Amino acid sequence: MDGSASLSSGNTNPGFLRSGDTHVQQVVRAAHEELQQLLRQRAEIMKRIGTVKQTIAGLANLFGDGVLNEELLELMDRKAAGRQPGFTKACRLVLMEANQPLAAREVCERIRKRIPSILLRHKDPLASVTTVLNRLVDYGEARAVSREGGRRGWEWIADPVTTVAARASAQHSVTEM
Repeated sequence: MDGSASLSSGNTNPGFLRSGDTHVQQVVRAAHEELQQLLRQRAEIMKRIGTVKQTIAGLANLFGDGVLNEELLELMDRKAAGRQPGFTKACRLVLMEANQPLAAREVCERIRKRIPSILLRHKDPLASVTTVLNRLVDYGEARAVSREGGRRGWEWIADPVTTVAARASAQHSVTEM
């Protein structure tokens, strides 16, 4: 069977690849391993970004947004003017600032209080929030937990060493004032 016969029968895989070309398999395997490594790195970077943002948000909540420059206000989605943060960013921010796991309904309510217009674009905001929270779990940025009554909640995954250090630093700063 020649390559044209296999292509005309709907099989887009040329005959020479069906034979199990080890070089192609090695390239695919290497690409697969690299993709997995990059996805793990992305998850770790997103956790780290979340931890740093959580630290900055905690300090801004403690000392006021005045401690943040314009660029940080923008990066933290706290800038009063300008475009509103995306829906996923809003969910991230709510989880980062929470001191306990939140139900999807609580995340939705906190977004409604903070950026009510962002929910107007969604036919079913609660379903949209739940979808985003589950994606954040898939990305390695959040974790789903079981709450009272067996209900599901989500919490931000923060680097505990950095979070503890930031809290200790903030407490130390408060005692010096």
